Amino acid sequence: MSLHSKQDNTKSASKILSVSEIDKLSSQLLELDLELNSNIPTTLWISDLHGEGDRFKSILRGRFGMLYQTCKEALPNTFSEEKLQYLSKIIRKKSYFPDAAMKMDMQDVILCLVDILKYKLANIRLHSSKIFRPEFRDVINRLMSGLPVPDPIFEEKIIADRLIAHLSHTIRQILLDRIQVLGDVFDRGDQPDKILRILSSHYYRDGVDYVFGNHDILWMGAAAGCSSLVAEALRITCRYDHFIFLERLGFDTSQLASFAEKTYPVDLVTGNFKAKTDKGRSMEKALAIIQFKLEEQTIRDFPQYEMSSRLWLDKLAEILRSKDVSSLNDAHFPTLDLDNPGKLADEEAEIIADLTVQFTTNRKLMRLLQFLFSRGKTYHIQNNFLNIHALVPSTAEGEFEEFLGRKGKHLLEYIQETIQRVGLNYIEGKPQNIDDQSLFFYLWCGPKSPFFGKHAMKTFERYFLIDKKSHEERSLFWKDNMQTDKFKRKMQQEFGVQRVIFGHTPVDYKKGIQMASEDGVAINVDGGFAAAYYNRGHSLVHTPHQLYGIILPTPEEIKVAEKKLESAPLDIELIDEFREPMKIKDTIAGKKLLETRNEIMSKLRECSGDQNSFNISHL
Repeated sequence: MSLHSKQDNTKSASKILSVSEIDKLSSQLLELDLELNSNIPTTLWISDLHGEGDRFKSILRGRFGMLYQTCKEALPNTFSEEKLQYLSKIIRKKSYFPDAAMKMDMQDVILCLVDILKYKLANIRLHSSKIFRPEFRDVINRLMSGLPVPDPIFEEKIIADRLIAHLSHTIRQILLDRIQVLGDVFDRGDQPDKILRILSSHYYRDGVDYVFGNHDILWMGAAAGCSSLVAEALRITCRYDHFIFLERLGFDTSQLASFAEKTYPVDLVTGNFKAKTDKGRSMEKALAIIQFKLEEQTIRDFPQYEMSSRLWLDKLAEILRSKDVSSLNDAHFPTLDLDNPGKLADEEAEIIADLTVQFTTNRKLMRLLQFLFSRGKTYHIQNNFLNIHALVPSTAEGEFEEFLGRKGKHLLEYIQETIQRVGLNYIEGKPQNIDDQSLFFYLWCGPKSPFFGKHAMKTFERYFLIDKKSHEERSLFWKDNMQTDKFKRKMQQEFGVQRVIFGHTPVDYKKGIQMASEDGVAINVDGGFAAAYYNRGHSLVHTPHQLYGIILPTPEEIKVAEKKLESAPLDIELIDEFREPMKIKDTIAGKKLLETRNEIMSKLRECSGDQNSFNISHL
């Protein structure tokens, strides 16, 4: 084709686009430029909430100490720490109060609050009609634009007070842009339903990213019809005597309770059971025996799981048959058939069948789990960070561990596909594949599961064996590997990220253990959010200017602070600071947006017929 013909074709192509199409492409281009040059959203990481609904709500209301940091970033190098604390207290109380040492009148405070708003609104896509209350919307917009406002705004105390209240309320509403939850809202605490209702509410859900934890997998697998996980989820619930939670969801456990109290009277429940009520202890033991029988069947049916070391019932039957029970702390097993120990007694089979139907059809539970099945992921990448719950399976040599013929990123993606398939069947009431149901069991407690990370879950040993050495659950290789530069680089290359953020493992900061590795690549966001651990916990905050960890206050510290209308004390671990605010264009998502922008530019260039009229390199 001649050059003349190519030019004719280019001109013909340019005539195909209408003026409205050109305007549309131009609008998209400008939107992308605004997005790429915006600061990254302020993001909070939280992990392993474990049913502590009230505590989560209380800390979330306080925005995890981000108010002071936002004031500091919005008013750089102009205010002392005391003045920033003063402004923070005004915003928390939504009311002005004079302080002679600060020398700030109501007009000074209003203008500072406007500057803080301008800083936040320059970085997020919100319309003033959605975040400003209508009574002061026009005035606030004029203040933010530097336009004149009526004198009474500053001169009439009652009006200035109300404006400060409105500004403070708005600032608190937009402090946090995104929440990254690293899994495990279920078990130990009695309010996982409250946590999921908060996260899935219209106010938060569009700003929440969720990665599955092993305790989420447990409940999701139970709801998908895996009977051993039904027994396990209920056993853990009874272990903490959370019967009100079960009633709240509408579960009927009366048949189970009647069987348990008859078969396992509390004076014969001598193992290491944790429930404090007589009913709870009897039910905990009854469910444990049912669980072990069902698990062993799965382990035998799926030898590729390589979990034969967990087959304890034949050994238990041999001990009972020998009459030498000195190794046991509990020898009352009336439903155990010594000739066929894995067989469910008739009443056990009837009970677990009923409970499994309840789990798979419970509408209240389905409304909660629908959020996890539809929004949850095995991993999530945001702002150059890989977010996972526990680990990516690895070997002692620092290589990715293979499971079911897959490893690394491909293993997590395969698991994600399975979970999505199971979730769709669950929501639509369709039959599940037994292989998929059994995989949930493995993901809960298997040694190569990305959600577990130990060589075995020693529930049987902890309950019944006197030898405490048998109770030990040895962690595998993730923690050690993530302390080596080689494996950290391997993770960065596999997922195309700069940092790896994970939870799952409690960290007691009082022992001097920090959240982040020395180079800031590996960050463990966890540490005892639930009372069953240290009752404290960690969170992580990423603003355009800083990345820092927060050691959260205890419930007692929160109560004291709430009474004083103050923020609870927080310990901060600074991980990184940025000389210039971090932009969307600096992230993985930004690179994808830039590709889209360049495609639009190419179309506009073709339309204009002038290859030199646009410069795509200025970013």
